[in-house]
Amino acid sequence: MMDVKDSGETQKVSPDATIDDGSHNAADADLRKAEEKALLRKLDMRLIPWLSLLYLLAFLDRSAIGNAKLYGLEQDLRLTDQQYLITLAVFFISYAVFEVPSNVLLKLSNGFVTNYGGLLAVRWFLGVTEAGLFPGVNYYLSCWYKREEFGLRAAVFFSAATVSGAFGGLISAGIGSGMQHVGGQPAWAWIFILEGLVTIVIGVLSFWMVVDFLTPKERDMVVRRLQEDEQFSAAGEGFQWKSIIDSLRDWRTWVGMGAYMGVDGPLYAFSLFTPSIVSALVPIYVWACILTIGVGFMADRYKTRIKFNMIFLTLGAAGYIILIASRNAALSYFAIYLAASGIFPLIPNTVALIANNVEGSYKRSVSLAMVISWGNINGAVSSNIYRANQKPWYPLGHGIVLVYIVIGMVSNIVYWYFTKRENAARDRGERDEAIGGEPLLKGELRDGKGQGGWYATIEDAKAAKGDNWSGYRYIL
Repeated sequence: MMDVKDSGETQKVSPDATIDDGSHNAADADLRKAEEKALLRKLDMRLIPWLSLLYLLAFLDRSAIGNAKLYGLEQDLRLTDQQYLITLAVFFISYAVFEVPSNVLLKLSNGFVTNYGGLLAVRWFLGVTEAGLFPGVNYYLSCWYKREEFGLRAAVFFSAATVSGAFGGLISAGIGSGMQHVGGQPAWAWIFILEGLVTIVIGVLSFWMVVDFLTPKERDMVVRRLQEDEQFSAAGEGFQWKSIIDSLRDWRTWVGMGAYMGVDGPLYAFSLFTPSIVSALVPIYVWACILTIGVGFMADRYKTRIKFNMIFLTLGAAGYIILIASRNAALSYFAIYLAASGIFPLIPNTVALIANNVEGSYKRSVSLAMVISWGNINGAVSSNIYRANQKPWYPLGHGIVLVYIVIGMVSNIVYWYFTKRENAARDRGERDEAIGGEPLLKGELRDGKGQGGWYATIEDAKAAKGDNWSGYRYIL
């Protein structure tokens, strides 16, 4: 036995007893932190590279037509400038309308097109096959990561688009210079065929790569982490039409559509027409890739997204103002870097903003689909604004993209102002629910609470209200 002094009294303690000095709690916290770090590493290594590869190939497929144009597509199919622009637009219509990808083999058919009607058809079905990839993957990732972790992962995933822009032209150049008239097919046809074949192989392998790869303990850890991050529905949620209605009624969905439109419309204009404007693309897209990942990292670290949106939208606007006014090639080339800065990093950052501020898995899936689909519909517009008769400065095209950026800036300001005001109201207790006791009559309060309604338990309030629960705070 040993003596222990406690408040001036001596107590006998067994030698087998353990004195709790807080070391066990600290050890448990360290163990949990190590386990979470290992879990994140496993998720990152299994999900991000493969999903990014899928998006890289998808972006190569949709933008291959811009490179094929350089290898005689228009001449061989006898396309007018207007027909080429319509061909670009039809992809975005089906891409926005259809959310579930269909037969991936349709990607191959671009290479066997012999006329304008056939090209329209395969571009339409290409949009159908790719429609669900970008919104689906972003929703999928939001179900694995905490809100402060999601932005970087979305940025790395989307950076595949910048890699596509950097190397798509080089790949097409290699195919175009070495495959002309091989098998009786022109070089532009081989661009579609070979890139489509790679997509098919990777698409088939995805059935085995992106599957349930966590242990039961790891799955429980994922759910616990998300619920601690105010994602109450992480453990599972049954389908209710109310989730869809809630998304349609939420003003953030509609303002978010404007914010995403302000960067997604310019994205497709930039991706489809930059090869016609400038030949030195690789440095521009390398810069865009670095910036995209950097903004994702910093926005997660500082838990703010709209500030980064506004900073880089301003840079993008400056770039397009220079492009409209400049007739100097060197200055215009510099302006393209500014334009890329205002587009590429803000696609994943805006998606993260929307995903971060919607609680309820079904509501989040609907909100993301609406926001991204609306952005893609505007791709049909922005793909038609660079006209051949305005070479080489394209003032109309640059002007319309500038209008898109202004729409994005206004939408971000509106989103920030009203969301900040809502957070402040919740901080003041103006949205508090009455919990427990007898149900309240309409307009009745209990101890100054009840403006947010009556619920038997806090868990009931969270499940019923989602991000409208008074304890939920939106990320700005």
